[in-house]
Amino acid sequence: MITPHSEKKLFLVDAYALIFRAYYAFIKNPRINTKGMNTSAVFGFTNALLEVIRSEQPTHLAVVFDPPGPTLRNEQFEDYKANRDETPEDIKLSVPWIVKILEGMRIPVLQAPGFEADDLIGCLAKRAEKEGFDVFMMTPDKDFAQLVTDKIRMFRPGRGGNPASVWGPEEVRERYGLEDPKQVIDLLGLMGDSADNIPGVPGVGEKTAIKFLQAYGSMEGLYEHVHELKGKMKEKVEANRELAFLSRELATIVLDIDFDEDFPAMALEPANVEMLAPVLEELEFRTLSRRILGDVSPSAAAPGASANPAPRPTSNSQDSEGQLSMFDAAMDVAPAISTLAALDADKVKYDLVDAAAGMKALVKTLTQTKRFAFDTETSGLNAMEASLVGMSFSAEAHTGSYVPVSPDTWPAIRDIFKPLLEDPKLTIVGQNLKYDGKIMARHGVDLSQANLEDTMVAHYLLEPDQPHGMDALAQAFLDYQCIPITDLLGKKGKNQKSMADIPPAEVVNYACEDADITLQLADVLIPKLKEEGLTALFRDVEMPLLSVLMNMELEGVALDTAHLAQFSDTLAQELDALLQSIQGHAGVPFNVDSPKQLGDVLFEHLEIPAKVKKTKTGQYPTSEAVLSKLKDKHPIVGEVLEYRKLKKLRSTYVEPLPSLLHPETGRVHTTYMQVVAATGRLSSKDPNLQNIPIRTAQGREIRKAFVPRSANHVLVAADYSQVELRIAAAMSQEEGLIEAFQKGEDIHAATAAKVFGVPLDDVSREQRSQAKAVNFGILYGQGAFGLAENLGISRKEAKAIIEAYHSQFSGLEAFTQTCVAQAREAGYATTLLGRRRPLPDIHSNNAVVRAFAERNAVNTPIQGSAADIIKVAMIEVAGEMKGMESKLIMQVHDELVVDAVESELDDVKALLVRCMERAVKLSVPLDVEVSHGQTWLEAH
Repeated sequence: MITPHSEKKLFLVDAYALIFRAYYAFIKNPRINTKGMNTSAVFGFTNALLEVIRSEQPTHLAVVFDPPGPTLRNEQFEDYKANRDETPEDIKLSVPWIVKILEGMRIPVLQAPGFEADDLIGCLAKRAEKEGFDVFMMTPDKDFAQLVTDKIRMFRPGRGGNPASVWGPEEVRERYGLEDPKQVIDLLGLMGDSADNIPGVPGVGEKTAIKFLQAYGSMEGLYEHVHELKGKMKEKVEANRELAFLSRELATIVLDIDFDEDFPAMALEPANVEMLAPVLEELEFRTLSRRILGDVSPSAAAPGASANPAPRPTSNSQDSEGQLSMFDAAMDVAPAISTLAALDADKVKYDLVDAAAGMKALVKTLTQTKRFAFDTETSGLNAMEASLVGMSFSAEAHTGSYVPVSPDTWPAIRDIFKPLLEDPKLTIVGQNLKYDGKIMARHGVDLSQANLEDTMVAHYLLEPDQPHGMDALAQAFLDYQCIPITDLLGKKGKNQKSMADIPPAEVVNYACEDADITLQLADVLIPKLKEEGLTALFRDVEMPLLSVLMNMELEGVALDTAHLAQFSDTLAQELDALLQSIQGHAGVPFNVDSPKQLGDVLFEHLEIPAKVKKTKTGQYPTSEAVLSKLKDKHPIVGEVLEYRKLKKLRSTYVEPLPSLLHPETGRVHTTYMQVVAATGRLSSKDPNLQNIPIRTAQGREIRKAFVPRSANHVLVAADYSQVELRIAAAMSQEEGLIEAFQKGEDIHAATAAKVFGVPLDDVSREQRSQAKAVNFGILYGQGAFGLAENLGISRKEAKAIIEAYHSQFSGLEAFTQTCVAQAREAGYATTLLGRRRPLPDIHSNNAVVRAFAERNAVNTPIQGSAADIIKVAMIEVAGEMKGMESKLIMQVHDELVVDAVESELDDVKALLVRCMERAVKLSVPLDVEVSHGQTWLEAH
């Protein structure tokens, strides 16, 4: 027991937090019963609940769920939690079963319409505190730290082999360095919360937010002293005041819900055998059933049968037979959770190598083995700033060598290891080698010269939708629990140490284990790639690409910060003008950023005619989807939408971009994420280049800020033209599309000519626009309703256009049907180069979920093949540019950008077209448009 004994101990369980953890704990080995149901979430949740009842012995317990539909925060901020993935279908199907089990165990199931589980738990916790309860909020969610008092604590379930923990006021103070747990609300307001898509102040992370609160106490205190801040930080904090306070409001747990609590009903009671036994039998939880109910069978549990369940355990009956018969200590949990192996010093040979003679001997041994694992230990996570602290190597399972490094010793150590690490005849195995490669490059060693095997990338190809971190892979494939980094550095927070602070002798086991486990993982994953036919994609595309991306990230791109500052001022003026106009239209003062006040002004004060109703929380919906349909009803609506767009542009891009400039290079070094998108597409962060807007004039001003690195350079942009449609034509062998592409015709005009039955020269602009929408819409499963919405036409007209399209391009329709059929049979979709995307939901009983998987069955071969093509092109371009002063610096969607010296401009443009057009041979030509300019906008 880690919670104190109490006569009134209430556990409030955050249902979905526990359900999601249970589901993903079994993700590698899901529990599937004979009916084909994935029972992982139900089983894991029930086990976790029983374990906490057994070990912590609460007297009272309730499980709190989020309600269906939107909540108060969705009305306050339409993008709240918008970044979250769709809940897996198996979890949706599990929830009713979990509720049945809870009902059978006589545990109250609670929810409050319009309010999240966080709010109801907080409300109940505060009321229970007044009733004399010791309250434990069972959740890993850091938001709950704001509620912690001496009588209300967090019970954080264990994970990944780590034990559960309890957070009281002292633990919260230690974790965040704040005097009062209530300051966590202000902390979240400033730093935001990516899990819930709460924005916070752009550019302010946890460390900076804590510093502000330590100095000023609160957000109000910060803004009272904002004049004391300096430079860009002052500008960011000032410019985002409203966003900060909105974020704080979103992060604040609501404590005044109109909810009738019934604490006596939360007292633990004996299970209802008649109700529970058949449920456990249906789920095929036979062992669990015996542990909860003893030997009661479903038939014995029929209505009227006397089951005589064990009496409800009391706080002083820890050893009672009833306690053990209901909640036995031995939980039937999957091996991946409870029986993982960990480091056994007697079974490994990990060495500290800190003398030159030992280093030279190690290099000789590694050279002879031809293949070894390599890992770096560094002073931080930012590869463009961190210092090298040490290197670890492993050439054989259960062995490892750690070489500590300091700024003084590195020059000599580099001379010893550089020939080894740059040897093209050797293979270097790593986990996230792009990070290690950037660290080593900044320290004078080029890993890209060697043959690389990255276990993270290998696993991404095998299971693109699963986690690829080493800890998760070690658990899944080796049944092994790695040493937590917190064992060396301490808990996260201001007091956490840096690896540079740890004596080398204490780092040896951790560092050597990293290299050792990485090698063992490679020995499992690389053969699996061969079994699945993915070796060529791994060795010929993804591994060479890793080196290309590494060099692009190291190179970076220059920014015109003066332009951004000027544009920020322009946007500020436009926003002020819009605010004045909006207030003028309203005729009453109000906060435009408040959804509630905006709704009241639009629908009550101005009485804009619209079929909108207040939600359960008493607010009118004011999302973009709602307001976009009302633009013609009143001029204020369009201005509100424009205001929101410009404010988001300023806070998301214009203000944060300068803060990303590297202090030494003066350039922005984005990070390309190679193992995220299931289709194979690349994404990026810090900044997210893919999301930089291009369709509006204001959005294009962002691209104008990306410039060459010096006066005698220009930016060259090469973009595939209609690559996805060309891929679809080639894969479907649709003759009409192939012919148009081979003739070099305007594909959308050619499509319109066929669909509308008019000569090519007589196609109107409207017809071409409609054909373009159909070309891209139907390709990804858009029906008549979606096309009608997109084009602003009737559903009948849209249906007629689609039917005409299918009639003229029947090969494309047959192709989409074939894609779905093949995915149903194989369980995955494939690209031109053999990349696979698992589609488990393609057999879902839920029509909506199944339809989404079917769209992905068509989308993946096309989008994924486009990703394959541009990756091959990047490798070709980088190869031909070796030795040139010009550098490949960006990849965005279907576009490559080169920072070119003017003397090489013609050669660069020619090689871009040549390499991109020949990347993959299709039955239709790949067309590349290339241009150049003094900014990215000019070059596009």
